[in-house]
Amino acid sequence: QVQLVESGGGLVQAGASLRLSCVASNDLFGTYNLGWFHQAPGKERKLVALISWNGDTTNYGDSVKGRFTVSRDNTKNAAYLQMTSLNPEDTAIYYCATTRFTGWALTVSDFDVWGQGTQVTVSS
Repeated sequence: QVQLVESGGGLVQAGASLRLSCVASNDLFGTYNLGWFHQAPGKERKLVALISWNGDTTNYGDSVKGRFTVSRDNTKNAAYLQMTSLNPEDTAIYYCATTRFTGWALTVSDFDVWGQGTQVTVSS
């Protein structure tokens, strides 16, 4: 089983960009599909981006489509979430998680390994 560690969060102003990283503990990472979630205070954890195990397929939530880009480098056991044109509504803890399943209808329970999360705060 892999372990995941996110990094790259921080406090930025509206309109800024951030790049989040998700690094795995071993190369089993390359066999899993991977999702990025965010969870704002008092709200449910929500899937914002999904990438297939080989990087060939990506999906995005409507709120981030055109602004966020998910990618991965399996040679480094890492995945990334490039976030641009950030706005205060993007403020949340961001998590990466692995899954054997595919498709945008996945829920939190479909993901088995989670990182600890990284805080992103966007000021207006």
